[in-house]
Amino acid sequence: MGDLLQPTHLLVLAVILLVLFGAKRLPELGKGIGEGLKGFKEGLKGVTDPPAAPPAQPVQQNTAATPTNSTPVEPKV
Repeated sequence: MGDLLQPTHLLVLAVILLVLFGAKRLPELGKGIGEGLKGFKEGLKGVTDPPAAPPAQPVQQNTAATPTNSTPVEPKV
């Protein structure tokens, strides 16, 4: 089994892709593959790096005043 990335093999592959997809679709196809690879690399980067700790937020206590002059509700019979 020989080397698969020889110039003649790449040329034949390029001609086949040109025939299958046409000249207009090849740039779109290449752009889509490039963006997909970029997103994949960014995803791998996020997996290998530990996530950054979220900034500490102060805990707020409930300081609402309880009503002192409230009238009790009587149940209906």
